[in-house]
Amino acid sequence: MKQHQILIMDSGIGGLTVFNAIREKLPEVVCHYIADHAYFPYGTKTEKVLEKRMKELLRWALDKHQLDAVVIACNSASTAVLDELRAEFAIPFIGVVPAIKTAAELTQKKSIGLLATEGTVNRQYTEQLIQDFARDCKVTRVASSDLVHLAEEKIQGKLSTLEPLREIVSPLIAAKVDVVVLGCTHFPWFREELKHIAPDIQWIDSGEAIARRVEFILADLTTDEATKEATFYSTKKGVTNPFIERFFNIETLSID
Repeated sequence: MKQHQILIMDSGIGGLTVFNAIREKLPEVVCHYIADHAYFPYGTKTEKVLEKRMKELLRWALDKHQLDAVVIACNSASTAVLDELRAEFAIPFIGVVPAIKTAAELTQKKSIGLLATEGTVNRQYTEQLIQDFARDCKVTRVASSDLVHLAEEKIQGKLSTLEPLREIVSPLIAAKVDVVVLGCTHFPWFREELKHIAPDIQWIDSGEAIARRVEFILADLTTDEATKEATFYSTKKGVTNPFIERFFNIETLSID
C-alpha cells in the first residue's frame, strides 16, 4: 500500500515534538521535515519576513515531493502567516496554535499560564484566543526566546544546567497557576524537567491535537506517489543528532 507524505516545518528541531505525536498516531505516514536553522528562531521575525521565507521553502518542497499536507510546527509562524499560505497553495495546511481553550477547560484555579516566544505571546491572534476561551481566567504570559535556544542545545546533547529553565518559569510558579500552555513546539522537550521543577502545574501542548487533525485530513485523500524515505532538511550545514539519524535521511537545503 502506498503511503501518504507530509511536510513538517519549523525554524529548528523543536517541531520534532509534533513529529513524535504524528509518528505515534500515524506510523505509516512518511514525514519529511524542514528545519530552517538559517532563519532560527521564527519567534523574533516579523510577519512579512516569515511569509516571504516560508513561501520560498514551500515552493521548493512542493516541487521536490508529492505532498498530501503541510504541518507548520511553529506557533509563531502559524499565528502569523497561516492564512496567507492557505490562500496561495492548494494543499491542506495544519497549524499549531497555543492550547488556550484546553487550558481554560482544565484549570481548577481559573489561573493559567502561557509560556511561548515573544512573537506568539504578543500577537493579536493569541489575544483573541484568550478573549474567546479564557476570558474568565487570569492568564500569566511569559515570553522566552532563550528557552528555544536551550531546547536546541538539549536535543543536541549540549545542555549542562537547568538553572536557566528554573529562572524562566519562576513567574508562572509565583503566579500560582495550575495549567501552563507550552506555546512553542520546542518547549515540550523540557516536559520532564518542568514536571520536576513545578510538579503541581499541568504542562500542556498541541502535539496530540495536531496528530488527530493530520489523521482527519489524510483520511479523505488518496495518492499515486510511490513510497519514499523520510528526509530531514536543514538550511544550515552540520545539524544532526542520534534522534534525527534514527528516523530521517539528512540533507542540507540551500535556498537562494
